[in-house]
Amino acid sequence: MKNSEIAEIFNRIADRLEIKGDNPFRIRAYRKAALNIETIPKSIYHLTDEELKKIPGIGHDLAEKISEYLKTGKIKTDEELKQELPDSLLSLLAVPGLGPKTAKLLHDSLHIKSLHELKEMALKNKLAGLPGIKEKTQENIIRGLEILEKVSERMSIGKALPIAEDITAALKEKFPSALFEIAGSLRRWKETVGDIDILAVNDNPEEIMDYFASLPFFKQILSHGPAKSSAVANEGIQVDIRVVSKGSYGAALLYFTGSKAHNVRLREMAVRMGIKVNEYGVFRENDDHLLAGSTEADAYKALGMQWVPPEIREDSGEIEAALGNTLPDLVKIEDIKGDLHVHSKWSDGSHSIEELADKAKELGYEYIAITDHTKSLGVAHGLSADQIIERDKKIDALNSKLVNLKLLKGAEVDIKSNGELDLPDEILSGLDFVIASIHSGFKQPREQLTSRLISAMQNPFVHAVGHLTGRLLGERNSYELDIEAIISTAKKTSTLLEINSYPLRLDIDDITARRASESGVRVVINTDAHILSNFDFMKYGVGIARRAWLTKKDVLNTLSLKKLKHVLRKTGQH
Repeated sequence: MKNSEIAEIFNRIADRLEIKGDNPFRIRAYRKAALNIETIPKSIYHLTDEELKKIPGIGHDLAEKISEYLKTGKIKTDEELKQELPDSLLSLLAVPGLGPKTAKLLHDSLHIKSLHELKEMALKNKLAGLPGIKEKTQENIIRGLEILEKVSERMSIGKALPIAEDITAALKEKFPSALFEIAGSLRRWKETVGDIDILAVNDNPEEIMDYFASLPFFKQILSHGPAKSSAVANEGIQVDIRVVSKGSYGAALLYFTGSKAHNVRLREMAVRMGIKVNEYGVFRENDDHLLAGSTEADAYKALGMQWVPPEIREDSGEIEAALGNTLPDLVKIEDIKGDLHVHSKWSDGSHSIEELADKAKELGYEYIAITDHTKSLGVAHGLSADQIIERDKKIDALNSKLVNLKLLKGAEVDIKSNGELDLPDEILSGLDFVIASIHSGFKQPREQLTSRLISAMQNPFVHAVGHLTGRLLGERNSYELDIEAIISTAKKTSTLLEINSYPLRLDIDDITARRASESGVRVVINTDAHILSNFDFMKYGVGIARRAWLTKKDVLNTLSLKKLKHVLRKTGQH
């Protein structure tokens, strides 16, 4: 469709006119026209001059410019303004606190045409002293540049998702009849994201933009347009929102969810079918006839495919599977029957076993495993053998009173530097669920760390390996391991690999989980909960599992209590 191209040019003209200090009514006319062109579902290519003029905001002059573009691929006004104010200059408007007049001044006085040149001049104290630019203004420009650089950094999903959910919740409360959806890499449950994308459908886009800009979640508004706005959240991540028409909602959601690789494959496939796919819909190439666009499912169907879950849209085999109608039924949060990595007050948890049981009942779980740390981890008040026995008596007493919930006796046993476990087998054999984890010696050689884990997995009473690679997102890299050797051993010993849902860990990642599954190794999704609110982290682990193409059968804790006990007996025997 030409709609987006023309809308982009009109917005570009408006930006340049604003820098020039042109008539504000003229500027507003271009922006309004851009909005209306962008949101109509029908291709502007097939509209007559009279039909063009019926679009709100499109008069005789703008209709002529549209016709000019459709005939020549250019608009004379745009080309003339470009000679005077190059595209690179427009990038200066992205700097918070730097308005059109200042951008023009910097361009005319110092020939600044890019963010790089602006930063260089500001740091050299070359801006202060220009008309209207004082030292404080220069400091604000430097701060604005720092904000722009900071928002380019990636943020963990555990920090980004709550921000996105808070913003969309506020928007939904204000506009209950509108549609709001988190898109981008957050919708695909990527472990880190560069920004937050929100898509909306509403009859009055401008009122959503105005309200978005007024929300208290932002430290800076980067742009405030009639249908697209950007802001920097207080936490430093950029948030982009756009309003689309109802008829284009599904196509836009598909486009802005990504990934880029997935979208490229779809477009390549569409071209071979004589079809075009973009954020406005799915169209026949020869006449721009709209085939689909209001829902994602319809867009995929127009391409002869199943709807693809967002988490696996990475061009990693999902296109072929969707074409062959063989996509897996991915595990869902509703499939989880319990949490098998939970810490109580007996070690470093914040709650009693009774409180943990109450939370599990609230979540509708059939079971949870109380897996306190063991003695080597002194910083976590790890339990000795005698303390494990004493704690388990409390668990037995509570189990005798519980209905529809079973507390499993467990431990997160520490793997020592030589690969031995820090509790004797006679204690481990009496536990329902044993997780073996490394908590020290992260800088040991790859061979030694791998050997420690393999040794632990060969213990007949170890059911699972916890947070396998030891990473902390943004704080500590994974330690070096021979993952293939780990997976091979897990297969031989029937040891489970944990997807640790704690947002700072998300360990193992989706790539390793998928490799494990393809090798016949089962995973368990746990929260590593230390406080009651940590139970809510289960959704992050499920997100990783879905990205790994895992189904219910691949995940241990989707089993009922009866089936779980049967599997654990077999797993514990290796």
